[in-house]
Amino acid sequence: MPETIAIASDHAGYELKSILVAELKALGFDVLDLGTNGPASVDYPDYADALAGALAEGRARRGVAICGTGIGISIAANRHRHVRSGLCHDGTTARLARQHNDANVLALGARVVGTETAKDCLKVFLSTEFEGGRHTGRIVKMS
Repeated sequence: MPETIAIASDHAGYELKSILVAELKALGFDVLDLGTNGPASVDYPDYADALAGALAEGRARRGVAICGTGIGISIAANRHRHVRSGLCHDGTTARLARQHNDANVLALGARVVGTETAKDCLKVFLSTEFEGGRHTGRIVKMS
């Protein structure tokens, strides 16, 4: 059974979200699309909360959050103690978010990261394992 990835965005991230939903499906994942579903202005904290709720309920183990810069939705997601959202700008930050921080949410800024870079971040994020070791104690402190 394929892993389900939750994905949510505000209006600024709607277009990139649509692209990444297709990318996730092409990679063989099931997708839990939590909206938004169009370009009308919405509030990113509502979508961060929906994503955090899906993780808490076990409907997905990992997620993707998108807004204009990625900053706001990442801050909103990280208000939930079970979420470790990493704002990533390239494959290196996506890899390190997983290896060192055991991030379970990839945050992206649709207005600051190009489509191909976002796809690369997604692939790296989903294929990289947490290293554990010296990083484990730090993760425990945040949880």
